[in-house]
Amino acid sequence: MNEYINLTKDNINEEHICCAISDKKHQQGVEIKKEWLKSRMKEGHVFRKLNAQGKVFIEYAPLEKAWIPVQGNNYFYIYCLWVSGSFKGQGHAKNLLEYCIQDAKKKKKSGICILSSKKKTPYLSEKKFLQHYGFEVVDSIGDYELMALSFDGTKPSFMDTAKEMKIKSKKLTIYYSPQCPFTQNCIKEVETVCKENKVALDLIVIDTLEIAKNIPCLFNNWAVFNQGKYETHLMLNANIAKKVLGI
Repeated sequence: MNEYINLTKDNINEEHICCAISDKKHQQGVEIKKEWLKSRMKEGHVFRKLNAQGKVFIEYAPLEKAWIPVQGNNYFYIYCLWVSGSFKGQGHAKNLLEYCIQDAKKKKKSGICILSSKKKTPYLSEKKFLQHYGFEVVDSIGDYELMALSFDGTKPSFMDTAKEMKIKSKKLTIYYSPQCPFTQNCIKEVETVCKENKVALDLIVIDTLEIAKNIPCLFNNWAVFNQGKYETHLMLNANIAKKVLGI
């Protein structure tokens, strides 16, 4: 039988954070993420995972407190729904999403929303899977779509600032937050590449809800701009950073 557990202030120090359990170079990021989670739990943030050594979890929060440039009333926002490797095809994504839906109904929420895309995109939930549960597109920016399962007919939307997808600075600029355990090591690799190649770099940490709600793009925990244009939400290791920079 599948057993799932929710992280709490009492068990978080002993439990693993699913997405970064196998690589020691990300452990600093794991500890930072756990401290971030401890502060969010009192706001209703939920991190639910399979009680096994694997990457199987869902992470969501009340939209009003969610570090994402989306606005709406009385919704849950799903940050991440991830099932990987040998755990795929066992119904975990279904179980985790249905838990979130039931939790939303129990707490009398107006609905649930999540970021997806018109085409399959890394780190984003598949559109067809969400549509199967009644999620519909309620807002979009290019290929990216905000999908919502509304219980009362209301709809969330992207913040106006998120629709800019550009900045004034021409420097390589990265917005990042403590929410993702991968960011700390990626920052080190990017800094090394920029230093070796004499590339100007701006690192902008998203460390408050206000900043997260008003960033100039869709992605709250990692967003890369170059020459003023949005480039990617994919984490940059040294090789990917060089590709973005054309080095």
